[in-house]
Formats: sequence, C-alpha cells, structure tokens
Amino acid sequence: MKSTSPSGDGEERAAGGVLFHDEDGRRLFLLLRHEQGGHWGFPKGRIEAGESELAAAMREIREETGISNIELVDGVAVTSRYPILRDGRSLLKTVTYFAARVRGEPVALSHEHTDARWATTAEASRILTHAESRRVLHAVESALASVRVV
Repeated sequence: MKSTSPSGDGEERAAGGVLFHDEDGRRLFLLLRHEQGGHWGFPKGRIEAGESELAAAMREIREETGISNIELVDGVAVTSRYPILRDGRSLLKTVTYFAARVRGEPVALSHEHTDARWATTAEASRILTHAESRRVLHAVESALASVRVV
C-alpha cells in the first residue's frame, strides 16, 4: 500500500509499539537499532492508506521484529510529536505507540535494523538515542504501573 505520509497538512503520521516481557521478575523493553543513522528506538513506521493506527502498529511490529504473538495492554498508548525534515520539507511527525507484551517469540530483525536488545527501564533510558524516545518509555512504564498487566 502507498503511505499517506506526509499528508497535505505538513504532518507525517506513524504508529508502533513499545514491546515488553517479564524475565526473572524484571520488565524488559525491546529496543531496535536502526540501520540508517544507528539510533536506538522502538518499532514504528508510517501509516499506509486505509490503515488505522493500531493496524499500522501491528504491521510495523511484525515487519520489523518478526513478532506477531503480542498482547496489547488495554488503554496504554502514548503519542509522540516532533519536527522532522523530509525531502527538504519541515514536517511534524506524530507517532502513536501501543504498549504490548511479548510472550516467548524470538526477534527476527528486518533489513531496516542492525541490532535488537531487551533492556530494563534504566538500561533503556541509557541506550535510547533521543530524549523523546525516553519520554515515551517512561510514559509507558508509568501507565503500566497503574494498570493490571498479567
């Protein structure tokens, strides 16, 4: 499908996931290292024509990590907005991240990424390249603390 981004209103819309699993009583988050630029972040990508944010997030998670067996955490989604430059044009990028638990599926990276790492919140805070990604991580961690995650 053809991406709807960037839109005519100067906004690029994307969706992705903040994936986690529990190991030895610790919550670990999945971080991906992007091939272009080498920055660390979460799986995400542009929303395609006719796709909902959730459908785009699920597709991007599957394409970028090979993981399809995830459990969305009801009501835990974080929106991120930041300026980008695309083809010489200034845009506002809006990304909706859905929190999701992974249950035992190995990561199979796409060609867009060079590395993947499971990290605690503290470790992820040190590894994530951009302050906005750290804000998303902490917002998700805070939301998970206030909902029952089984």
